[in-house]
Amino acid sequence: MPPAVLILSSFVAASRVGGGAQAMVLARLGLEPILVPSVQLGRHPGFGAPGGKPVEPQTMASMLKGIDAQGTFQRLAAVITGYFALADQVAVAADAIAMARSGSPDAMIVVDPIMGDAESGLYVREAVAAAIEQRLVQRADLVAPNAWELARLIDAPVQDAEAALRGARELGRPVLVSSVPADAAIGTLYVDTADAFLALHPRARTAPKGTGDLLTALFTAARVSGRGPRAALSAAVGGVADAVALAGDAHELPVGAMPLKLAPSKRVRIARL
Repeated sequence: MPPAVLILSSFVAASRVGGGAQAMVLARLGLEPILVPSVQLGRHPGFGAPGGKPVEPQTMASMLKGIDAQGTFQRLAAVITGYFALADQVAVAADAIAMARSGSPDAMIVVDPIMGDAESGLYVREAVAAAIEQRLVQRADLVAPNAWELARLIDAPVQDAEAALRGARELGRPVLVSSVPADAAIGTLYVDTADAFLALHPRARTAPKGTGDLLTALFTAARVSGRGPRAALSAAVGGVADAVALAGDAHELPVGAMPLKLAPSKRVRIARL
């Protein structure tokens, strides 16, 4: 049986974003995704009225009980938390992390604190953002914010790689920061107590939605498969860069068409900071 990854995030039927896209990617990489959706939507809200609605926190909790009864919490390789629509859903996610810690002590807890971005600002409720900061970030083995979200977490601007490095150190745990400004390039920074690596690739004219979700899934898959941080960063950022190039001007990630392999890409340059 393949290693299992529990995902608590969005399911969006017609858009390759969120937990649904992550589940597709992880399955293609030989992992068993277990998705507990926080919302069930028809499409990404950025395209217009999405259809669907948030999942009741009680429903999420009940699903987790069934997952636990199946013995799944005893064989988790990782947990990924992502988008939440309600603060009470974040409480459910915190309980799920505790269950994972008990059943699979070596499981990697990955918290993607999805709250907003530089273009839109905060796009979840303030109570949701506060709950993520207070209940999930300190439980993480890896925090995976974009630069705007890191700035919110540390209450300081993140305008370049140096500021991102200082801010990541403040969190006191491994951090994977995406969308770091770097002149004509775009950067992704990995920081832990021992190392700091910056991955750079050319900035695309347009990018499909869901690149942050893809990055988190690829990095998690690389780490649980035994790759070290630098190799995982190279593979994950390379996979995202290749997907963006393949998408062209499309608004959706080509998850079904893209060749998925955890390998370095010629599009990406890695530097130690």
